[in-house]
Amino acid sequence: MLNKSSTGSQLCRLAVILTVAVLISLTVMFVWTSPQTFCLPQQLLIKPDSDRHHVEKNNSLDEAMVDKPILLLWVWPQDYRFDLNDCKTIYNIDGCHLTDDRSLYSNTDAVLIFHRAISQDLSTLPPSPRPPFQKWIWMNVESPTNTQQIPGIENLFNLTLSYREDSDIPVRLRLTSNKIPDEDFKIPKKERLICWVVSNNLKWTGVGMRNAYFHELSKHVYIHVYGKAYGSFLDYNDYFPTIASCKFYLAFENSIHKDYITEKLNGPLAVGTVPVVLGPPRKNYERFIPGDSFIHVDDFPDAKSLAEYLKRLDLDDEAYRRYFNWRRHFSARPHLILQNQEFVLAICTACDYVGRHKEYKEAHDIYEWFFN
Repeated sequence: MLNKSSTGSQLCRLAVILTVAVLISLTVMFVWTSPQTFCLPQQLLIKPDSDRHHVEKNNSLDEAMVDKPILLLWVWPQDYRFDLNDCKTIYNIDGCHLTDDRSLYSNTDAVLIFHRAISQDLSTLPPSPRPPFQKWIWMNVESPTNTQQIPGIENLFNLTLSYREDSDIPVRLRLTSNKIPDEDFKIPKKERLICWVVSNNLKWTGVGMRNAYFHELSKHVYIHVYGKAYGSFLDYNDYFPTIASCKFYLAFENSIHKDYITEKLNGPLAVGTVPVVLGPPRKNYERFIPGDSFIHVDDFPDAKSLAEYLKRLDLDDEAYRRYFNWRRHFSARPHLILQNQEFVLAICTACDYVGRHKEYKEAHDIYEWFFN
């Protein structure tokens, strides 16, 4: 026969067991019937140290995560499209994740915005509010003469990308140093004295000065002219060979501004031709190339004097060869010439910058800087 103490102990244990059973049952029922919103699909789980960095596959989010910052190309400049892998394959630039997928906007570290694609009412700009960590890059590789001011964008951008050397992201084709002096460079065979390839002849782009100088120079020496501006389109495959076949090439810029020195200079340097330049002062050119690698129109009192000098050089092989002494120590790389490749260098340069610079950058008045 059980005593009262033993019976009470058994009842307590039974009560504890029943209580635990009820709690377990309630927990199971809660889990089965509650919404599963707290369980994210595996492909959307974000690592704590890279919560904004996704990899794109066919312009969509992918499972893999990377540490590269995302650079969003908001608009393809002039709708010239190229393979986004070109930055890696052509320039060995792989520091950012370059994309044109606007759905990634809220996760994008930097947005590259082409100036000419901005509408007057600003409706073509990215939406507001801008993510607080995001930088906007103003992309404009034209000179002030060819840049229209759009009210309301002065203080929107954190970074500037342009031909200007004092840009946050300067874009330029540069000479590279030879670790070992190049003693094997040979001047290509020359068939013509002076050549000029010109595709733009629109007055509003500031071409008046270069056209006037060309017409005056052509009174004193014959110039082979190519390009659609004068009705003689030069096939892309013939561009570099044609320049290489000329002793001198007119690297005339369409407008005169500090640092505005374009691919017109790079072409003759790359293929072994002496450029005759019209643009900013000689000292500005000498920031980027050796002073004995080119001829500046400002070195002569007039076009007739320049023509006479070029004709003398044509008869003096030793003096002509001195314009290539720089080749021992430096090299020039041919630039991209297909129409859809016009902005590849600029966009890839932006990618390289974004990959290297993750620090905060305040917005500043781009017009005060660019036009003044």
